[in-house]
Amino acid sequence: MRDLTAFVAGLPKVELHVHHVGSAAPATVARLAERHAGTTPVPADPLLLAEYFTFTDFAHFIEVYLSVVDLIRDAEDVATLTYDIGAGLAAQNVRYAELTLTPYSSIVRGIPAEAFCEAVEDARARVARDHGTQLRWCFDIPGEAGVASADITLETALKHRPDGLVSFGLGGPEQGVPREWFAPHFAQARAAGLRSVPHAGESTGPQTVWDALRFLHAERIGHGIAAATDPSLMAHLRDNDIALEVCPTSNVCTRSVPSLPEHPLAALVAAGVPVTINSDDPPMFSTTLNQEYLVAASLLDLDEAGVANLAKQGVRYSFLDEPAKARLSAEIDGYTTAFTA
Repeated sequence: MRDLTAFVAGLPKVELHVHHVGSAAPATVARLAERHAGTTPVPADPLLLAEYFTFTDFAHFIEVYLSVVDLIRDAEDVATLTYDIGAGLAAQNVRYAELTLTPYSSIVRGIPAEAFCEAVEDARARVARDHGTQLRWCFDIPGEAGVASADITLETALKHRPDGLVSFGLGGPEQGVPREWFAPHFAQARAAGLRSVPHAGESTGPQTVWDALRFLHAERIGHGIAAATDPSLMAHLRDNDIALEVCPTSNVCTRSVPSLPEHPLAALVAAGVPVTINSDDPPMFSTTLNQEYLVAASLLDLDEAGVANLAKQGVRYSFLDEPAKARLSAEIDGYTTAFTA
């Protein structure tokens, strides 16, 4: 396969599945760990973070992730983190991103809901002004914290709704956290105009995806790779035009997939399942969105045109309005034509 690195680097893109705290750069994490030394297991040396971010299984990943969440302790931290993430996305030519936020995790650590929402909105405005990248929010329920966390997440979404909020999600461990627990919360969020984008089928089987569709009326599925083991589910996703937010390197790092060559992306695409390519928690997995596009190109044997179509598919399944989708798709076409001329 030809080297697509330069093409992917300049390609206009969207990012639909990337977590807020999970996107903290190693230098940011180390700085916060130093600030809170003595009250956190996170190392303050950036060189030690690679080892700290080596996960034995999905449960260990959640444990490490929450330890990083605990470093975000005031609204200024929230605003700084959010702005830095936006700047990093812009540097990869990401034009639009739906960033997954977990307000509950900040609220229970003492940051008022209103201050949290003001902080992310301030950062969103500055990122648009300084870099031209548009950020939108998905408010995510941390499944491991149970129904009480869903109550607070929903209340924050409805009472303090920031302008950038477009969707409602469910993350954290899937094992032992039935999707149906959160059906009432998703129903209220959807009634308020938020889109349904729960995680499912990452570290568990296809039934979790079916449950997300049945109980939460999912419009996109976070990960969803277990669908590859269920032909009827793949057919349902294809026929109902429900996209998966696929994050290949993440799936390997959390041991949800044994290795990249064994990743089911190609099987999903062959079955006609719509997919988008995303990075999840990129610094924790030593990756970037650009790298995930190169991984996908390798798994799917794509050339520049194929990679461009993958980027356009991300645009299609985003929650941008139709005129914005048309403009960004045209920009991708223009870039591809110029690059390959």
